[in-house]
Amino acid sequence: MDDTRIQLPCPHCGATNRLPAARIDDAPSCGKCGQPLLQGQVLELSDANFDAVTGATQLPVVVDFWAAWCGPCQMMAPAFKQAAAQTQGRALMVKVNSDDNPGLSQRFGIRSIPTLVKLMNGHEVTRHSGALPARAIVSLAGR
Repeated sequence: MDDTRIQLPCPHCGATNRLPAARIDDAPSCGKCGQPLLQGQVLELSDANFDAVTGATQLPVVVDFWAAWCGPCQMMAPAFKQAAAQTQGRALMVKVNSDDNPGLSQRFGIRSIPTLVKLMNGHEVTRHSGALPARAIVSLAGR
């Protein structure tokens, strides 16, 4: 059994919560204030916790491979955040900084950013390179 933990900041009180990755679909609540942690928020994942989180969820996962220096990535960030709010409970929206996580970038063959990759049960089912508006990201999450 994988006991990898992820840290989720509470959007209500700011407390950092350590959550077993295997419980990501269990509608986790903050240990301090009791409010829901995943209210349509984007999760930042890394080489260290990516497989544990994406493998633990039964939800579709949309991964945004991005970098801080990338203009189109910065332009798409608000749309990705908006899409996360719209797909709450139906999809998990995650971001991976391709510069900080070269192992994942190499594994997924990321050659341009932003690149969105949709995973089901840990396996890639579709991808799109280039920035998208929120409605297109929501559509990608749903197909």
